[in-house]
Amino acid sequence: MRVDPAAHERRWWALGVLTLPVLIISMDSTILGFAVPQLSEALQPSSSQLLWIVDIYSFVLAGLLITMGSLGDRIGRRRLLVAGAVAFSAASLLAAFATDANMLIGARALLGVAGATLMPSTLSLLRNVFIDPRERQTAIALWATAFAAGTALGPIVGGFLLEHYWWGSVFTVGIPVTALLAVLAPRLVPESKDPNPGAFDLVSAGLSMVAMLPTVFAVKLVAERGWSASAMVALTIGITAGVVFVRRQRRLVDPMIDVSLFAVPKFRMAVTGNLVACFGFAGTMFFVTQHLQLVVGMSPLRAGVQLLPAVAATIVFMLLAPVAARRWGPFAVIAAGLGCGAVGFVLLAQVGADGSTAIVTAAVIVLNAGLGAAMTVAVDGIMAAIPAERAGAGASVSETANELGIALGTAVLGSIMIAVYRANLGSPTGIGPNDLADARETLGAAVSASERLGDPAGPTLLEAARGAFVDGVRTASLVAVVALAVVAAWALRSRLADSPKDATAPSVPTAAQR
Repeated sequence: MRVDPAAHERRWWALGVLTLPVLIISMDSTILGFAVPQLSEALQPSSSQLLWIVDIYSFVLAGLLITMGSLGDRIGRRRLLVAGAVAFSAASLLAAFATDANMLIGARALLGVAGATLMPSTLSLLRNVFIDPRERQTAIALWATAFAAGTALGPIVGGFLLEHYWWGSVFTVGIPVTALLAVLAPRLVPESKDPNPGAFDLVSAGLSMVAMLPTVFAVKLVAERGWSASAMVALTIGITAGVVFVRRQRRLVDPMIDVSLFAVPKFRMAVTGNLVACFGFAGTMFFVTQHLQLVVGMSPLRAGVQLLPAVAATIVFMLLAPVAARRWGPFAVIAAGLGCGAVGFVLLAQVGADGSTAIVTAAVIVLNAGLGAAMTVAVDGIMAAIPAERAGAGASVSETANELGIALGTAVLGSIMIAVYRANLGSPTGIGPNDLADARETLGAAVSASERLGDPAGPTLLEAARGAFVDGVRTASLVAVVALAVVAAWALRSRLADSPKDATAPSVPTAAQR
């Protein structure tokens, strides 16, 4: 691969620009979590609508990442990145001024479309800018650290906005960053694309979306309501489309994704580790942001400050992860990181309705630090297995695992938590059927209902709702412990075949090369 000397000299400046999309998206996801109580009061979403407000972004993004990664390989990754930055700003404005829950869900879906153009472009450009494996490991660690930095800035900035302005103001935070990205990217980031991409395969693009969206929707339905005819139909459609997609990729001379990569154990382990790490991270944020504000009673800004130690620990462990991977091997780091995540969820399961702020803080520190380290090593393992000319498709695999993990973390763990919450809320004395129906939707709705009722019914409802919420968090945390522990054990077994001297997965030929 030919390297432009001028672009090589600017590679660390380019990295700074390429961290901006990660910063935007991590701030957006964190801020939304802290805005849930206020938007619940303003828009009065049902529990299902609230989960869709949180989930729809990741669902749409995950469904389009493969397509957008392949598109970037063809039209130019930087060009797609700049277009995505402009689209993200426009969708953010629409979300900020949404007038009801359905409008906000639609705006979040458009944000997912825009986000799908940002993330594969960012990671694939990084893969092409940093050719040296050690530099690439460091660059990916810094790129991933921007995620933690956005997590830190989101609660602080969002908390300030939520205390002084309306809930929609949190969606305007990313607009200055996307504007900066659109200005700097053409000046500092070299354009790259596949020199021989072949024709864009619309059939594969459609199949990838049909495989992804109904499958994730079915998982969400099963987690929320149990097995039903709708869930079975959606799952059947998704699996069928997925099988057809894989068979088509195997036949094509120039596939959208080289599915033979999944036969490489390190690649398969890296993708799974990335997905499960993001699964745990998203579930944590969905629980903890509501717990600190609605159970403990903190303001959004105070809750954000409470999580700063966890963010600091995450940044440190992300930066140390590549060093540890070079010494002990990537599988060992992934296993240890996911193991820490399981321990964090065990701690989270100990939290009581009295608040237990110290336990919550300790749980998030252990959990996020471990998962952050696992994610950093996993992303580098995925990109190391991809030839540079196929970086867009490879980055889309990494980001699909990332966003699918985030979506499933909120959908599965969030749905389990809400199901237990509803079952354990019961029928507190003195609460009318309408107020009780509102309280069953979300904890935020229960807090609003308790404020309307006043003494003595209000405190009774609030106490019952907080207890039911904590019960839901405990159950969902135990489910997460099992998921993380199983994958950690798999990574530990895989380490037996791993060499610490080879910290990255080997590249394999593309379908065209075979």
